Amino acid sequence: MNFLAHIYLSGEDPELKIGNFIADSVKGKKYLEYPEQISKGIILHRKIDSYTDTHPIVKQSAQRLYPKYGRYSPVIVDIFYDHFLAARWGEYSEIPLETYTLQFYELLQNNYDILPKKVQNFLPYMIGDNWLLSYASISGIGSVLSGMNRRTKNRSKMNLAVVELEAYYADFDQEFQAFFKELELFTKNEMKTL
Repeated sequence: MNFLAHIYLSGEDPELKIGNFIADSVKGKKYLEYPEQISKGIILHRKIDSYTDTHPIVKQSAQRLYPKYGRYSPVIVDIFYDHFLAARWGEYSEIPLETYTLQFYELLQNNYDILPKKVQNFLPYMIGDNWLLSYASISGIGSVLSGMNRRTKNRSKMNLAVVELEAYYADFDQEFQAFFKELELFTKNEMKTL
């Protein structure tokens, strides 16, 4: 899953949200250097990723993209699924997405010093372009995919994947909904064991 899903799945705990958000920038056992709840958020992120990467519905979504995007297909699916979460946000949260994202950016700014350098570096761009809110539109997802493509030095061609998103929109949406129900249940159970 991508940023928005990880944040949402952390529930109401601010430090768990921070940990779940920064986890990709914290390698190996470095999570032990963070406060306990942030460490738990990092562990939760890793469990969510592991569950997602091996789930048959996610694999089905990725298979649709594989002929054109190869090993980048699961990454694209993560971004697509964040789009559907953002687009269907009212079904998951009573807080409007715009308010939710602004509150989260404020949380990050208030805890800036604890964020990994990599996160500190991209944070101004994330807030300035309001990445999390932009996920709700296809054009916003197009911008995210273009940015990812640049980071792969144009090898992934992810910027073109909006074509598949639009062509198979109902299929991806249905797969997201089925998968996300299971992921929410998995996450709630895992949070009890942290």
